Amino acid sequence: MRLTILGGGGFRVPLVYRALLDDPARPVSEVTLYDTDPVRVRVIAGILARLAEGRPEPVAVRVARDLEDALTGADFVFSAIRVGGTAGRIRDERIPLSEGVLGQETVGAGGVLYGLRTIPVALRIAERVAALAPEAWVINFTNPAGMVTEAMSQVLGDRVIGICDSPVGLVRRAARAAGADPAAGQDPGRVSYDYVGLNHLGWLRALSVDGVELLPGLLADDTALGSFEEGRLFGADWLRALGALPNEYLHYYYFRRETLHSLRDTDETRGEFLDQQQGRFFERAAAADGPEAAYTLWERTRLEREETYMAHSREAGGGWQRDSHDLEGGGYDRVALALMHAIAGNTGARLILNVRNGTTVPQLAPDAIVETVCEVGSTGARPLPCGPLREDQLGLMLQVKAVERAAVEAATFKDRDAALRALALHPLVDSPAVAARILERAAGEE
Repeated sequence: MRLTILGGGGFRVPLVYRALLDDPARPVSEVTLYDTDPVRVRVIAGILARLAEGRPEPVAVRVARDLEDALTGADFVFSAIRVGGTAGRIRDERIPLSEGVLGQETVGAGGVLYGLRTIPVALRIAERVAALAPEAWVINFTNPAGMVTEAMSQVLGDRVIGICDSPVGLVRRAARAAGADPAAGQDPGRVSYDYVGLNHLGWLRALSVDGVELLPGLLADDTALGSFEEGRLFGADWLRALGALPNEYLHYYYFRRETLHSLRDTDETRGEFLDQQQGRFFERAAAADGPEAAYTLWERTRLEREETYMAHSREAGGGWQRDSHDLEGGGYDRVALALMHAIAGNTGARLILNVRNGTTVPQLAPDAIVETVCEVGSTGARPLPCGPLREDQLGLMLQVKAVERAAVEAATFKDRDAALRALALHPLVDSPAVAARILERAAGEE
């Protein structure tokens, strides 16, 4: 199979390639990289060459001339683009913060601004895939993943599937904290879970291993809850009140005052940190003395990036360091590889994915993208039935889904009213007047 990576000069591309090299099944025969930044894609291609050294029959890598060259003949397409680069992300963060509301890459006003900028490009990519590789499966990494996947599905239908590593990371950490046999995680037949929501807004509501339900015992155990990220982030009392384990990004909603305070007081947003870090990395890697030096620099930079992930939320939650288990990197790469295996091998694997709702959440439209447990085979991903949502869960999903769909409408039809609605209706934006100012400033700084 041929795999094309759009955003092939992205910093995390080596994680995907390393996962392919480590996969004994080797389902992919060739990886094609495409990026609008020739310097970055050249650096990443060099790091992939270093990863391939000493490997028997490594997966071939080539750099595409243009988008048409990249897509023609592809069986799978990974879309991992960042429209506007890290400079765009900084604007998405700083403009809302200047108005006293949350600025974050995928959440709140920042997420809406990022979606408005990204969706038109994602739609053009979807149209080119439909024309040049109509049988290809598109696996969307591009944030905001739910919003972008929903836009692309207007063109590609069920042949675009969004992925995120937050849900599977939550399941893994919760199972470990509950004392589950580590080997159980390697055997999908032994583990069962109920997870439902939207991208970066979901809840783990049941978790069982070998038929034994673990979540009630975990929620009752303060020590166990304090042993993993989400337990420390949300606190035992609040988790017991919820009766579920929320996705880490729900911290921005449940603790909006604390996270906003932490972000407003910071000298450097996450986007500003990454802009400087990534800029330094690519500059030094491009001038490095050979692939070994570039790879060493990449590994050191990757570890620093993982250590600082969601640092402001951890600060708002009391301040603590990430577990060593979560500094290995990856997650996206493993989910993507599992998804490719399931489709190519018709395995029926169960994965948490971003797909069309169907009847999973009856209160949402059938074509709305939800993040939930799916069964995956040669015909794609089918969302599995889930238990009824609590009113608080459903209410938040409905409101944020209205925001996402308004943003897709605004970006698709250049509709300012829909853009204003997307911003003003977000739970983390407290005034239509604020939303209007954010929208005007974002338009003026593009």
